[in-house]
Amino acid sequence: MHPMLNIGVRAARAAGDIIVRNMDHISDMAISEKGLNDFVTEVDRRAENIIIDTIRNTFPDHGILAEERGQLGKGDCQWIIDPLDGTTNYLHGFPQFAVSIAFKNKNVLEQAVIYNPISQELFTASRGNGAHLNSRRIRVSNRKSLKGALLGTGLPFGESNHLESFIQTYRAIYSITAGIRRAGAASLDLAYVACGRLDGFWEYGLKEWDIAAGALLIQEAGGIVTSIGNNNNFLETGNILCANPKIQKELKDIIDSITK
Repeated sequence: MHPMLNIGVRAARAAGDIIVRNMDHISDMAISEKGLNDFVTEVDRRAENIIIDTIRNTFPDHGILAEERGQLGKGDCQWIIDPLDGTTNYLHGFPQFAVSIAFKNKNVLEQAVIYNPISQELFTASRGNGAHLNSRRIRVSNRKSLKGALLGTGLPFGESNHLESFIQTYRAIYSITAGIRRAGAASLDLAYVACGRLDGFWEYGLKEWDIAAGALLIQEAGGIVTSIGNNNNFLETGNILCANPKIQKELKDIIDSITK
């Protein structure tokens, strides 16, 4: 394992321990609302702090972009952190949430960790060295068309201007596929595309910390990740579309024809 990836794994596991230990105390937890239906808990903050501390113990000069604390430091080397992706699920005891950590150098994603502390599934990727689930090499699915495909998505939340586009794309895709799943944690949805549990995924309005690690996982697992529309910088737009290479164009053509 790459030394930098090893630090990311150590940080993710430490955060996961905090998340799991506090599951029985959710009713006593301090919860605040950052935006409409966008919650943050003391567990989010504690998990984020231990990730940052773990990274900075080894790489004190690296920049950090974290969901709760924002931009900390600058430079070519940057860690992108979502300490608890799926906070709403966590608050309801719905076991679909994860820790997501990515590292990029000069704006190129190089390391990725997504950790599900409930199942203890650890997804990792290093640029040029493939993607793994608990040390086992993973690949995207071999589905040849949208017919029979299982896709993931996410509903636009808060005061989103993407709701109408989402409704139209969902309507266009649903009748073709075997089904569409919305589980509420984008990082895990992307990890599931990487390991073939989902054949593809699309969502509007995500943040960089939601998708950075998952995007590298998919790329290293042989999949394609693009932005919806003409701007192909999905980390910038937050409008992400990914799939195995055999269905990616078919899926993108449908979504791009609807999204304005």
